[in-house]
Amino acid sequence: MSSSLRRGALAASALAFSVATLAGCAAGNNAQTLEVKPDNAAMTVGDIKLQNVVVITPSELASTGPAAVSATVFNNGKTAQTLESITVPGTGKTAELKPAEGGSLSIPAHGSLVIGGENNASAVLPNSREAVQDGNAQKVTFTFSKTGDVSLRAFVVPAAGYYSSWGPTAAPPTPADTASPSPSASTSGEPASPASPNASGEAESPAAGASPSTSESAAQ
Repeated sequence: MSSSLRRGALAASALAFSVATLAGCAAGNNAQTLEVKPDNAAMTVGDIKLQNVVVITPSELASTGPAAVSATVFNNGKTAQTLESITVPGTGKTAELKPAEGGSLSIPAHGSLVIGGENNASAVLPNSREAVQDGNAQKVTFTFSKTGDVSLRAFVVPAAGYYSSWGPTAAPPTPADTASPSPSASTSGEPASPASPNASGEAESPAAGASPSTSESAAQ
């Protein structure tokens, strides 16, 4: 092989190696491969973007308690919007919405609203164990004052592990009947202890102290 051909072959090999190296770097560092997309449901309609939407059920399988909807709502518009309702179509379930203490259910322009978790707004679906079951992808509809309905399918997960602090608050147990003294017992008990000895003592002492001599002297 001539020297010119050898130089050409070496140049081609070096070029191929450099291209392969650059391709490998691109595969590991470009925006597409580094972009992390959340596993949870997300949806954008108009100015409203929903992200990380999940339905969280009680951790106890036997529980018939409420489920909670957790989500982050972004408003990319120039005017504020209000979250009016969250429903689960096909189940007849409508979430009970409560703003965070001192807050509201309004999403400001270019702002956000967090639903679920400590000190945030809450959305609770009462008695929903049969309506929403773990592992399902449940359709959930958010209704906003301007955008209207935004629907998506959200995963249903139990309030365990990461979601333990985001799940529904368990309903308080029914208060047990506390034992207390009945009115009749307390009434009869209080006067009975001092009254009965005195009454019996006063009535019985003359009879116990009577003697034949006393009765005979009285008769005489």
